[in-house]
Amino acid sequence: MNKKLAAALSGGAVLVLTLSGCSDDSDNKVNDWAKQVCDQVQPQLQKIANANASIQQQTADNSKPADVQETDSAAFQQISQAYKALGTAVDSAGPPPVDDGETTQKEAVKELNASSVAYANLQKKVDALDTKDQAEFADGLKGIADELNKISTNGDQALKKLQSGDVGEAMAKQKGCQKPTASASPAAGASKEAAPSEEASASPSKES
Repeated sequence: MNKKLAAALSGGAVLVLTLSGCSDDSDNKVNDWAKQVCDQVQPQLQKIANANASIQQQTADNSKPADVQETDSAAFQQISQAYKALGTAVDSAGPPPVDDGETTQKEAVKELNASSVAYANLQKKVDALDTKDQAEFADGLKGIADELNKISTNGDQALKKLQSGDVGEAMAKQKGCQKPTASASPAAGASKEAAPSEEASASPSKES
């Protein structure tokens, strides 16, 4: 019953900077800015990857509604917190030293904070589902998956802009902005020593 939700999350517009681009002519200031952001980004990307993996693991047809609810709620809470921290990281770094850098930064922060709120709202909706009625619970999850798809497809233009041009190339070089491998654990606060499982989702135009 959780498969649609897992699929929706896998296609989500998560700020996973799986960028290509090996240009060496980026300005040092841009590289410095990218490093400052990416050093703070990596732990949050790992949290998102782990949360995604926990939902993926709870997709068996015989999964108990209460277990699914607990896993999904914890995962959405973790993703919400990660997005908020990502917004703080981009905000605290200041505008990137490129044309329209301040506008690009502000729009990206706005989107990240909006995503944090959206996932917090999904957590509330999961928590409110009735786990005693399996059919009703499954219908509720479908509705949440539909909302997740909307979050995934709406309003990620500012993030794409942040990841483009010289800034995008500079961020692509930073290890901290590379796509992490998820830790396979049903707990949202999974130990990173767990076996690798699903990877964090990329933006809709990227492979997940």
